[in-house]
Amino acid sequence: MANIIDGKTVAQKFKNKLKDEVDFLNGHGVKPGLAVVLVGDNPASLIYVKAKTKACEEIGINSFQYTLHKNITQKELLRQISELNNDTRVHGILVQLPLPDHLDEELTLEAISPEKDADGFHPVNIGRLVVGKPLFQPCTPLGIMKLLEDTGIDLSGKEAVVVGRSNIVGKPIALMLLQKNATVTICHSMTLNLREKIEKADVVIAAIGKPNMIKGEWIKQGAVVIDVGINRLDNGRLVGDVEFEEASKRASFIT
Repeated sequence: MANIIDGKTVAQKFKNKLKDEVDFLNGHGVKPGLAVVLVGDNPASLIYVKAKTKACEEIGINSFQYTLHKNITQKELLRQISELNNDTRVHGILVQLPLPDHLDEELTLEAISPEKDADGFHPVNIGRLVVGKPLFQPCTPLGIMKLLEDTGIDLSGKEAVVVGRSNIVGKPIALMLLQKNATVTICHSMTLNLREKIEKADVVIAAIGKPNMIKGEWIKQGAVVIDVGINRLDNGRLVGDVEFEEASKRASFIT
């Protein structure tokens, strides 16, 4: 039976470390500040922003929230980001995604100064990640790496399969795994023989957004499984991308 990777415990250890660093900065006259820009009233986004604000309070970071009307124009949104780029109180900027359909997500993210791009989505920061000199890194992939680190597994030489190729999770986590000398395969909706790929994997990162798509019997004995998927079934139950019950019988560690 697999060991359960407790994300909350790992997160708390990370918060404690950050708090020490923030206290050090405060002692030298620097108060870190994070600005979160929320456009509209998407229920999931409201939850995420609330969680980020709470985390800032726990650690001692100044939190600035800018809630903008869902019908804001692209020009007005870019003006707000420009103001934050020039605000010396603000050291990091997050634009909560997704944006309303009439707004250009790519243009919006590129407007954030790379030095304040806390989400790590700016092309400059993605480029730095590609060449192995990261500044800011996308948070979900970085969280995955922290979870893997907590298991104690040495990724060097391991076969890692990433299911999903999004710019937010799939592609960045593949790059991070490469930097740890894993041999990485990226799978997606057009991949043939997905089962065969997963059956060979020492590490499986599931980020495809399809409930129970990865069958538990596909998991290699002793593999580490990180399931990023959050899917709601018709009966209201939340499940991941991996069949947990069966996978947990085969994996060594699983979320």
